[in-house]
Amino acid sequence: MKLSPALAGIAVAAFLLAACVQTRPSAETEAANSGSSFEDFVEGYFDAYFIFHPTQATAAGLHHYDTRLEPWTASRIQQRIFDLKRQENSLEVIRKERLSPDETIDAEILLNRIRGEVLDLESIRWWRRNPLMYAVIPGAAIDGIMKRQYAPAKERLRAVIARMKLIPGLLDAMRNNTAEVPTEFAELALRVTRGSIPFFRETLPLWARESAAGDAVLINEFAAAHRNLMAALEVTAEYLHKDVLFLSQPGYSIGASAFTRKLQFEEMVDLPLDRLLAIGEANLARDLAAFADAARRVDGKSGADAMRSLAAQHPAEASLVQSAASAAEKVRQFVVDRKIISIPSETRAKVVPTPAYLRAGGFAFMDTPGAFETTAKEAFYYITPTENDWSADRKQQHLRLFNQPVMDIITIHEAYPGHYVQFLYAKEFPTRTRKLVACMTNAEGWAHYAEQMMVEQGFGEGDPKVRLAQLAEALVRDARYIAAIRIHTQGMTVEQAKRLFMEKAFLEEANAQEEARRGVYDPMYLSYTLGKLQIYKLREDFQKKKGPAFSLADFHGQFVRQGAIPLKLVRQLMMPGDTGPSL
Repeated sequence: MKLSPALAGIAVAAFLLAACVQTRPSAETEAANSGSSFEDFVEGYFDAYFIFHPTQATAAGLHHYDTRLEPWTASRIQQRIFDLKRQENSLEVIRKERLSPDETIDAEILLNRIRGEVLDLESIRWWRRNPLMYAVIPGAAIDGIMKRQYAPAKERLRAVIARMKLIPGLLDAMRNNTAEVPTEFAELALRVTRGSIPFFRETLPLWARESAAGDAVLINEFAAAHRNLMAALEVTAEYLHKDVLFLSQPGYSIGASAFTRKLQFEEMVDLPLDRLLAIGEANLARDLAAFADAARRVDGKSGADAMRSLAAQHPAEASLVQSAASAAEKVRQFVVDRKIISIPSETRAKVVPTPAYLRAGGFAFMDTPGAFETTAKEAFYYITPTENDWSADRKQQHLRLFNQPVMDIITIHEAYPGHYVQFLYAKEFPTRTRKLVACMTNAEGWAHYAEQMMVEQGFGEGDPKVRLAQLAEALVRDARYIAAIRIHTQGMTVEQAKRLFMEKAFLEEANAQEEARRGVYDPMYLSYTLGKLQIYKLREDFQKKKGPAFSLADFHGQFVRQGAIPLKLVRQLMMPGDTGPSL
């Protein structure tokens, strides 16, 4: 799940903090200013980035940041803006020098990345409006160390204790920084915080006792840090419930200007909004027509009736995870048999329930080892279970979403040949930058492209229910595309977005509500369809260029080896000299 930090800046405070930064440079500032060559710049950029985002460093397999936690106080955020602007100026100078072709590509990636982070911090100001960005960090920061055995258990326990001691400070920063919080953000932050408490209260102590292996000093140090952490989580949950949620208000749109720039910086897509929306609406219309045709072939039913027919095949609560595991083996075998793409590892992802701290609007996730992980090979395919406090009706709605044909399509997306296969190739990405940077139109676009491509290549053997399931997932992504633009640039409400998902993607109300609420904090969730369309255009143009020598497996292999970078740049790498549009 991608969450962007944000900042509300005050000009006077920024001026004073800039002066402080100049006289007392931070670790981020020193890292950001190191070296003058492009290679030095890359090292300094990522070191500064991971000092500010150490949980992401752990996920990437860079474990010398494991005892740190996100330093998101107001002063450190202002300092981060200052450092980013200095990096931008330095990179602009470096780009005027003679760079290699790979360096030229990477410099463009990093320049846009810097500008995108400044946009989030200085203009969109997530950190002032969205407590969710703080609430997801504690669970991810601790679980990222626990679940992968990259070092001896005691060593990882020491890192966990170091981070535990810092979590109360991060939660203090949430309370000090956030104001004028939209209701949807407050509700999701409260859900994640409350959901994290059982993980910290029950799962973490069991792991710590096993990892300590009788070391009394470690056990006592853990116990002291654990008491403080649990108290901080309880206080934060109470604060979110009684203060933030009570005082929450409307106002989650980032506006047309910020939306347009965010799309430019993060995805390198610069289409006008009216053109962008027209493309999405046209694709929705095509998918709806195809869906109606597939529905007629499922016992002659209408779209809504056909979806109800699919939903009847859902797993029980107790067998939800096993259903996903079975689907993973089935789709993997199809990829191998049909030579869709070479799978560079026999290692399987572990199919497990989604951790509570990640259950904020998502149904399935893939968590793979980072490109720099040298020891731990564990990858996790998360399936979000029902919650104990849900009504029986809501549980059934959730389970019906995971009916067998849809479960197969979800598994194609998350595992084979989607996210899991793409990131199995991460160690082959050609540069440090491309190993560490991913954009959504590429990563999510590839996984969504895989769903349609697999059915086109014969997955499901022509069963109209499988085609219907693939189109049902496509309609959800089409609705996300339209909802993202309309929520953030045209004033669409969450209620209106929910109706869009119910009427155009045939989701049941509870699932439609989750999809709609995701749109308020994830403006770029239009990237699934936007990326898929660009990949199909790239494949068409690549096939024309190759002629009879074209091979689908070769195209897929070349595509994933470039890294999950903006598709405009992938086109340049796969078709040198190409100047055609990416869409």
